[in-house]
Amino acid sequence: MVSVTLPFFVYGTLRPGGPNHDLFLRGRTLTEEPAALGGAWLYDGPGYPYVVEAPGGRVHGELITPRPDAYPDLLRALDRLEDYTPGGSRNLYERVEREVTTGSRPVRAWVYVAAPAVAARLRAHGRLIAGGDWAVRLCRTAIAGPPPSPPAPRTP
Repeated sequence: MVSVTLPFFVYGTLRPGGPNHDLFLRGRTLTEEPAALGGAWLYDGPGYPYVVEAPGGRVHGELITPRPDAYPDLLRALDRLEDYTPGGSRNLYERVEREVTTGSRPVRAWVYVAAPAVAARLRAHGRLIAGGDWAVRLCRTAIAGPPPSPPAPRTP
């Protein structure tokens, strides 16, 4: 059970206009505003993106603040959608607390990032989304060409 109530940073299909926004968020939010997550890169997945944490990247999305009465059900629904089980060994995503920026204001939010095994596969064989913005990925890829390579993960 989560005792911390935080907004969600969404960067893919849950963004306004995305196929899961209306299914999961319509009528359940107080605010939705543009935001960005630093220290992360965005990779293309099979129909949805993954955030992989690594220095130098930036991912664009929305900060979604749920209505308090909708929060518990929405948290469960988003965990199911993102194939996340707390402590699960087969998760595709992990739900982590991170600082995102909206305007010039930092905000703590839940972010679904690629689980470690998925992140390792993406670093080795994945396709980065140029500009870190799922909503404009096709346009930016066509204009900018191939995205830059993220830095190699550091090992202790």
